Formats: sequence, C-alpha cells, structure tokens
Amino acid sequence: MPIVGILIGGLDFTGLKIQVGTAAITYGNFIQNVVDFLIVAACIFTMLKFLSHFKKTTNDQLNQEEPKKDDTVVLLEEIRDLLKANKVDK
Repeated sequence: MPIVGILIGGLDFTGLKIQVGTAAITYGNFIQNVVDFLIVAACIFTMLKFLSHFKKTTNDQLNQEEPKKDDTVVLLEEIRDLLKANKVDK
C-alpha cells in the first residue's frame, strides 16, 4: 500500500484515539482498516469489470453468425429435403 499512501498524502488514522478517564478508545485502527478495505474493494471491482468486458467481447466474437449460404445451396437443400419427404411418404 505504499503507492496508495503517497496518492492520499500519507494519511494514517491509526494514531487517533479518545481518552476517557484512564481508558483509551483507539478508533483510528478501525478507520484505517475501513479505508484499506474500500481501496482494495475498489481495485477488485475495477479488475472484475475489466475482465467481464474482456470476456464479453471474446464471446461475441466466437458467437458470430454463420456466413450466409449461397442461393443455389439453399435451393439444393430444399430439393433434398423434399425428396427425402417424398421418399418417406411412399
């Protein structure tokens, strides 16, 4: 986290505490942990969004439609299907 520390100006909340009589409530560690968690969560979210976008584009490329058949090929397939149907009826 040194790079993040440089980017946010070296903020360190671990020293924050409230003195109540002889007891000290150190809430700074909690705040620091929350900040660290949010930074890590944002990085993971960004990485997953990038990977999801990458996966979607590769799936789109793989699922492209077949090239259109030539008219003669379509006509021959229809004739073949009709001949098969006529053969079954007899």
